[in-house]
Amino acid sequence: MAIKRTRKANPNFNMSSMTDIVFLLLIFFMVTSTLINPNALKLLLPKSSNQTSNQPTVVVSIDKKLTFYLNTKVTPFSKLESKIVEILKNNDNPCISIEAEKSVPIEKVVNVMNIAKTHGYKAILATDPE
Repeated sequence: MAIKRTRKANPNFNMSSMTDIVFLLLIFFMVTSTLINPNALKLLLPKSSNQTSNQPTVVVSIDKKLTFYLNTKVTPFSKLESKIVEILKNNDNPCISIEAEKSVPIEKVVNVMNIAKTHGYKAILATDPE
């Protein structure tokens, strides 16, 4: 007695559902990768192996007591901007070097950087070599 199957298994695999999933994943990764900002903020840390050779024209130092020094002279923050502008008014390549101790709040450093930005000066955060 011969037993025959009336229905045979189809050896072909339907790829349409697999391609739909792959295209959905591709679209998902393309959309999420555009949300990542490659130009993230680069922070200058207190220790660095990269040192610049530019000679700053003005050095602003901030110690742990939050005392501001302009070229080694104690200067209150309220008069700091006017004195920096006075020193750099005839300089063709104005540059401010900011030397802040590790314990200084970042707000104080940003205040000095804002002074540099408003007047178009280049600001460098001084670091110790590693």
